Amino acid sequence: MAAKDILGRAGEERAARYLTAHGYTVIDRNWRCAQGEIDIVATRGDLLSIVEVKTRRSSAFGHPFEAIDQRKRRRLWQLAHAWCDAHRDQVGGRTVRLEAIGIIGSNPASAEVEHLEDIA
Repeated sequence: MAAKDILGRAGEERAARYLTAHGYTVIDRNWRCAQGEIDIVATRGDLLSIVEVKTRRSSAFGHPFEAIDQRKRRRLWQLAHAWCDAHRDQVGGRTVRLEAIGIIGSNPASAEVEHLEDIA
């Protein structure tokens, strides 16, 4: 596995722990379909969150959230709809929201975590 993939997986693990510590229940990770992949799907109350995780060793090439442009948000919405179609029993009457977690640091286990709760 490439170093960037190892960093990304470690960042996703940290993000899942962060979400759990903040009252979310992680119900799916690394879900794939023809349109792409969702990093984390989590619930909190009546909310279903599609969470994009961006991990960087430093901000030398920009903040992680800069990688989530309008095109990426459109694709995340497509993925959200695909996930909901495939998991209707888990959606219920929940509100679906796109969220992002940015992690900056050489060690994702101790790096700074930033959480945007609504990136729509």
